[in-house]
Amino acid sequence: MSRLTGIFTPNLVPLDQRGEINESELRRYVDWLIDRGVHGLYPNGSTGEFTRFTVEERRRIVEIIADQVDGRVPILAGAAEANVRETVAACEYYHELGVRAVAIVAPFYYRLGPEAVYAYFREIARNTPVDVTLYNIPMFASPIDVPTVCRLAEECEKVVAIKDSSGDLPHMIRMIQAVRPLRPEFSFMTGWDASLMPMLLAGCDGGTNASSGVVPEVTRKLYELTMAGNLEEARRVQYGLVTLFDTMIQGPEFPDGFRLGASLRGFHMGQGRQPQTPTLVSDLESLSGKLQGLLAEHGCGANPVGSQPVASASGDLGPGEVNELVDTIMSELKRRGVALV
Repeated sequence: MSRLTGIFTPNLVPLDQRGEINESELRRYVDWLIDRGVHGLYPNGSTGEFTRFTVEERRRIVEIIADQVDGRVPILAGAAEANVRETVAACEYYHELGVRAVAIVAPFYYRLGPEAVYAYFREIARNTPVDVTLYNIPMFASPIDVPTVCRLAEECEKVVAIKDSSGDLPHMIRMIQAVRPLRPEFSFMTGWDASLMPMLLAGCDGGTNASSGVVPEVTRKLYELTMAGNLEEARRVQYGLVTLFDTMIQGPEFPDGFRLGASLRGFHMGQGRQPQTPTLVSDLESLSGKLQGLLAEHGCGANPVGSQPVASASGDLGPGEVNELVDTIMSELKRRGVALV
């Protein structure tokens, strides 16, 4: 199988007014991301708030995305559960759906040392039918150090990649330097948007970047410019992306800034599963204007391709807009099982 390369978007999950998965909007979001050039999709990651959904909901999210993607781009599905047995069961289920690989975070809640982290992933690798991407995110889970990555890469054929969200460039260089001689086909993906360009220059194969769920055209451009060696232009795009990324990640509670960004691109994201106070809502409202301005600087306005049409100044809809609106309504009625006669 081909190695993981390019930008894999950590999917946000649109929710309806009841806080349930908004399937029609998720499907529209998937199409838009693919149309905007992402190389792959990554459901059930941190940006997708996987811990805030039930096991059944996590599986349903991947089902919807796999069905909508229909083989157009590879899927890296987050399969991290609370223990080895449930994680292996998730691997088996996602394998049946045809995902390219799964991403599994190191054990969380219990802070484990390197030997225990190695044993955890080795047990999964011995029992999974699908390729595994290690997910190193030390701010939330037990860290995966370089010797552990080397052991797993050398001993476990199913371990094919690592997604590192530490943002630690020297750590990434040490991993690449140590693992590439052992497994030349092993993939290295960065999950830290603020260092995407330097990570690619250091030898990374791509990224799983939250910003790509809001500005997929910008992250795609940065990837292509960097890989083509157009470094002056790539540096300019990277600097702009850092400002946008910092604004979305540092202001509100993660990942609400990214949900707001997707809403400003024209998607009905709804409120996330984390309960909010009036203060939190006010903080998001205050961020909206600044974020809207930054998106405009990148040429990224609202109303994405396939969005619900907006009435003209006169209040009238054109024939094409009417047809699109009818198609959207019919699709939603069909999804809800409403009989059409």
